[in-house]
Amino acid sequence: MTDVQTNRKLSAILVADVVGYSRMMAKDEAGTLAALKHHRLSVFNPEVENHNGRVIKLVGDGALVEFGSAVDAVKFAVSVQRTAAASGNDASHPGITLRIGINLGDVVTDGDDIYGDGVNIAARLESLAEPGGVCIASSVRENIVGRVDAQFEDGGHVQLRNIDRPVRIWKWQPDAHPSPTSALLQKAKDNLRPSLAVLPFQNMSGDVQQEYFADGVVGDMITALSRFRSFAVIARNSSFIFSPGVTVARIRAGQAAKNPNRIEPILAGLALAGMPEA
Repeated sequence: MTDVQTNRKLSAILVADVVGYSRMMAKDEAGTLAALKHHRLSVFNPEVENHNGRVIKLVGDGALVEFGSAVDAVKFAVSVQRTAAASGNDASHPGITLRIGINLGDVVTDGDDIYGDGVNIAARLESLAEPGGVCIASSVRENIVGRVDAQFEDGGHVQLRNIDRPVRIWKWQPDAHPSPTSALLQKAKDNLRPSLAVLPFQNMSGDVQQEYFADGVVGDMITALSRFRSFAVIARNSSFIFSPGVTVARIRAGQAAKNPNRIEPILAGLALAGMPEA
């Protein structure tokens, strides 16, 4: 059997959709199409370019956009939504209101297109966003704290359709102005809650193919640990590039080996960040 080469990469995936598009089309088809075209040419497309994004596809009123940075993706989304909120409705161009969802994840590339769970999750997040708002996954939020001028509210863990694990979401709206007290409480909560990172396991078998097995074990551990709300678990994409710039209270690292007959015991240790294991 010939192995099929799969090209993968880490991307910030953004999905946008027009609120009430079917209703608008039924009421005024020509006017709605003109408004959508005007919005894309004057706001959406220029902002994509300004934030180093790439439009993957446009389907009706929807758009799939790829960014190399979570910060760029969120800055784009916030800028587009703020522009729409500030402009209001125009007599010649009925208001176009978007919902936007953003996820940071692994995608499969095929020519100019992208596929995979990373894209599917972004689409589900879009449906959870408020009209004119943005909904992001926790993996995105971890990368934008202190880098984006927007206050996202914790939406908790949700079960997304056709996704086998809960995803923690964060929401933002242009007219949302959290009080200084609530912002301070959220910051204090984040600072007090312990955090944990699961680092890539060392492949002890000597078989390069078992790297996938070791990565899978780590992924399962992260998924299981993320169900506990008493501590924060650093997303897989961040922990796999762990560096002194990532601040966590605890680190879990280990070794994994596999032979044709059984899985060798997994050795894992827990240590304070920056301290040797006991």
